[in-house]
Amino acid sequence: MKSIIERLDLMEQRLRDENFRHSRGLSGEVSYYVFDYDPKAELIVRKRVQELQATDTEYKFGYRLSVYDLYEVMLHLLNEEEVLDDLKELEEEEGTDYVFTTIGDVLRFEEDDNQIIQYIVDHTPQEPDRVVFLTGVGKCYPVIRSHKILNNLHQVMDFCPVILFFPGQYTGSSLNLFGEVAGDANANYYRAFPLVEH
Repeated sequence: MKSIIERLDLMEQRLRDENFRHSRGLSGEVSYYVFDYDPKAELIVRKRVQELQATDTEYKFGYRLSVYDLYEVMLHLLNEEEVLDDLKELEEEEGTDYVFTTIGDVLRFEEDDNQIIQYIVDHTPQEPDRVVFLTGVGKCYPVIRSHKILNNLHQVMDFCPVILFFPGQYTGSSLNLFGEVAGDANANYYRAFPLVEH
């Protein structure tokens, strides 16, 4: 079994591979990947992503990187909608579950114009050698479900590899958040490939 550092190094090697970035060898499948890891390694993974984000990856390695922390995107959109203060009051009055449902309604999680998906699409240039990282999965659970993000994004963005950093297990058919929450709330997801084997 590989260490998290070894797996992150292998991930970086894959990102530098032009065949990977151009989805060669996938038999027509969209290039969506899951990098799953032990939640205890969250800070190591987060640090590596930040280091890559701060690097001129285009100059050094030949690809452009877009990183979206789903939690930060959610807060940004809620702030734009000017509802953050209202949500704090709602939580005190109605409880957490009610607030989660309200956030889903405000950001249209179940609609075709899901604001998080739209934000990612709008802020990702369609250019050669672009790679997208989705992070912050653990921070935004259970408000945002990673399998729904992947399913919805897969419908509208297929021009570059998308990598979901997942603190848990991806079996190839289900996402198990934190290694405990079965199936990211019992959801199956079959379209992504494991990015780096254990």
